[in-house]
Amino acid sequence: MNPADHPLPPDTPTGGPAPAEATPAAPAPAPLTGAALSERAAAIREEVGKAFIGQAEVLDQILIALLAGGHVLIEGVPGLGKTLLVRALSQALDCGHARVQFTPDLMPSDISGHAVWNPKSETFNIRRGPIFTHLLLADEINRAPAKTQSALLEAMAELQVTIEGRSFPLPPPFLTLATQNPVEQEGTYPLPEAQLDRFLLKVLIGYPSRADEVRMVGTVSRGRNAAAFDLARVRRAAGPEDIVAMQAGTAQVTVDEAVIDYAVRIVAATRDWAGIAMGAGPRGSLALVRAARAQAVLSGRDFVTPDDIREIALPALRHRIALAPELQIEGQAPDDVLKALLAKVEAPRQ
Repeated sequence: MNPADHPLPPDTPTGGPAPAEATPAAPAPAPLTGAALSERAAAIREEVGKAFIGQAEVLDQILIALLAGGHVLIEGVPGLGKTLLVRALSQALDCGHARVQFTPDLMPSDISGHAVWNPKSETFNIRRGPIFTHLLLADEINRAPAKTQSALLEAMAELQVTIEGRSFPLPPPFLTLATQNPVEQEGTYPLPEAQLDRFLLKVLIGYPSRADEVRMVGTVSRGRNAAAFDLARVRRAAGPEDIVAMQAGTAQVTVDEAVIDYAVRIVAATRDWAGIAMGAGPRGSLALVRAARAQAVLSGRDFVTPDDIREIALPALRHRIALAPELQIEGQAPDDVLKALLAKVEAPRQ
């Protein structure tokens, strides 16, 4: 039997729902906290940085999402190393990874999986799709129609996939990195606001600096013909259980009530700010605090400061607001408005 195939019980009706699959939960590893947590995060960053040259801010934001247990929407033109980032991260974390190229003819079952009739056993087998992995790269997610895009929603929100009425848990940790091209809009299906809100962060990836590009070209082309990075230098810095322990430790980072109030005031300000047609909801406040905890970990602290909130505010909120038409005509971007907003919302004194 194909290892991806899983037999359905003989009495399971093929046309209707079946009871959820009962899978005993594995004991959760002890949280990794304090200096050990920050040191492990720094080791992961160092290993991935050996292959993902430059773009240090992008790498930090991906690690923030990983530590916070959230998902990332990456926006940038093709050829900036998004697939390389996932491969390097997978190798440093000793985790499985998969890449799905979203196209207009991609079906939901191509992602989640489907039932296949086995004539020998006269039963249906569940063939699991590429979503059953740790790191999923959903490349050009806006190329597929809404029905296919929504196949990711259950997995991102509930860490499970339903196939033929049965629920299958995803292996922790699970991180979705979805990409979209901001330039080509022909033949695309923009993500609806409800789906955008499921992403913890929206990361903007731009062109590397000239020095980084020179270093990258020299590394790739030295003695090789293939236009690909050699990932042999990327060593294992953690495993799946380590990541789960790091996520549990990140959730324990201290956040003062005044800092939580600051985050909520920033999000609330987006709902009344001139030029913002639709502000962020409560999930924006939660995302801001969750991401700020991970930002503190990367900074080597076990408590969140107002600066952590400010530093992560743009990637946490830029996809949760909609600008008024007049600002769009003027060519303003969500980041421009958010920066003006952050300058006006008073931070608590440290």
